[in-house]
Amino acid sequence: MIKLKKLFFIPTLAAVGFLIGLVILISSGLNDQIGKADVALVLGNTVDLDGKPSTRLRARLDKALELYRAGYFPTIIVSGGIGKEGYEEAQVMRDYLVSHGISAEYIIMDNTGINTFVSANNTVQIIRQSNKKSIFVVSQYFHLPRARLALERMGVVPIYSAHANFFEMRDVYSSLREVVSYVYYTFRDYGSGE
Repeated sequence: MIKLKKLFFIPTLAAVGFLIGLVILISSGLNDQIGKADVALVLGNTVDLDGKPSTRLRARLDKALELYRAGYFPTIIVSGGIGKEGYEEAQVMRDYLVSHGISAEYIIMDNTGINTFVSANNTVQIIRQSNKKSIFVVSQYFHLPRARLALERMGVVPIYSAHANFFEMRDVYSSLREVVSYVYYTFRDYGSGE
């Protein structure tokens, strides 16, 4: 009987811990941390087959436009690699921002940001080379806690953030996956940030 209780206790405890982590992650991501920063980082996402930003990516860019126009940062780093659709996410993001009134001279492209860790590392290298310190990161709400964690572990302070105004059913899966990813980022080796 005692073995049977233990058999149910451990998975129940793990499930409760996972749910608590999920609630913390979602509430943290939805709680925008607004402040003036040296540079913004907009994390990439899918580009549609026609070469335009997906609705999700467009929402991130629109949030960055809104914050840029409000004076929260003077420069924007767009970070993303080449997706399976064959487009360079950073180039598509830059073109979208330019078509909406931001001069190309205020946009830095990171074409090698293939994932959150690499984007964070590349951004840290960029800001260190230009003597900048603070970052304002823009992404989906469930993605922001992990992005902030990576930047923080790489020595960036302060870090501000805002979530894109876009929600879809896929967010359920993405949020569940992010709990596991956040735990991984908590314990991964950051070394020199590379």
